[in-house]
Amino acid sequence: MSPLLAFRRVAVAEAVTWALLLAGMFLKYVTDTTELGVRVFGMAHGVVFIAYCLTTVLVAVDQRWTRGRLLLGLLAAVPPFATVLFDRYAERRGALGARWRLTTAAPEGRIDRVTAWLLRNPLHGAAAGLVAVGVLTGVALVVGPPAG
Repeated sequence: MSPLLAFRRVAVAEAVTWALLLAGMFLKYVTDTTELGVRVFGMAHGVVFIAYCLTTVLVAVDQRWTRGRLLLGLLAAVPPFATVLFDRYAERRGALGARWRLTTAAPEGRIDRVTAWLLRNPLHGAAAGLVAVGVLTGVALVVGPPAG
């Protein structure tokens, strides 16, 4: 899977879970019918939000994004549907390649070496990603929901 396709899938998934969470919030706060949507879709959105952030960092390292572009990509996860807009922006700017650079290029530093290992060992990389999402989700659950 290319960086473009991987990033696009997780960006769209993040936007879809935003839409579902907003629908759940409508049911809870506007119609006052149920809070089940917020519970279910809030958790789903939290998990996909974390996956989006991790994917953004992975793609940013591999595709040599500037710190500004990385920050913009991460901030796009906050407003609803902005991840899809950022995906289009990044594609138009040539920031989402058709191939992973570090699957063949020599890593230049510690972060490149870790990223290269994750990309060159896709089963281990996927497992590490799942563990990271699980651990960060657990931390978020312990810390609690955002105040609001």
